[in-house]
Amino acid sequence: MKVSYHGHSVVKVETGKHTLLIDPFITGNEACDLDPNTVEADAILLTHAHNDHVGDTLEIAKRTGALVVAPNELAVYLGTKGIETHPMHIGGSREFDFGKVKFTQAFHGSSYTDNDGSIIYGGMPGGILFTANGKTIYHVGDTALFTDLKMYGEMNDIEVAFIPIGDNFTMGPEDALIAADWINAKVSVPVHYNTFPVIEQDADAWASKVKTGEGRALKVGESIEL
Repeated sequence: MKVSYHGHSVVKVETGKHTLLIDPFITGNEACDLDPNTVEADAILLTHAHNDHVGDTLEIAKRTGALVVAPNELAVYLGTKGIETHPMHIGGSREFDFGKVKFTQAFHGSSYTDNDGSIIYGGMPGGILFTANGKTIYHVGDTALFTDLKMYGEMNDIEVAFIPIGDNFTMGPEDALIAADWINAKVSVPVHYNTFPVIEQDADAWASKVKTGEGRALKVGESIEL
């Protein structure tokens, strides 16, 4: 299995049989190296409804036929737009043909701003534990630091964790280091930084301070083989 980072919180997972995108914010994300008109996906996993995470989901799903897996309210809303969705919720898990998805807690908000400016309630935000080929990755989603992250680390053998470090909207670097210790992944990768001035951070400096496992600040397009 190969996981790659594509700016902000965009992660691509290639299992060998399937390609998945997590939070595909491409258009408007200057850091992203993906093309929404050509990127392939069998499934799209969404942590929450904010536009910088839903991103190009509708366009990609309509073009590729990808299944969109998201928290219930967000999945129901996106389903009205003519794409195939599967609703889930916090604590729930399901085995798909492309792997197992489990939603964890995240302390954040979740709303989608539609083209007409209306605000759509997106349900609870979450993190995603994804398992395929016997390997588990954890996309923590947008969140503050909270102690259940330690429980998730104890309950799961996590290969790679994608942890927000940007501050202001999510936990900052100091809290993210504590999260990395609690999650206890073999590799901790910083995400959700440098996309906007208010979340500028030194990802390499953060990665160098990770004490549990390895901290690794991936360059855009760089991947980890599991």
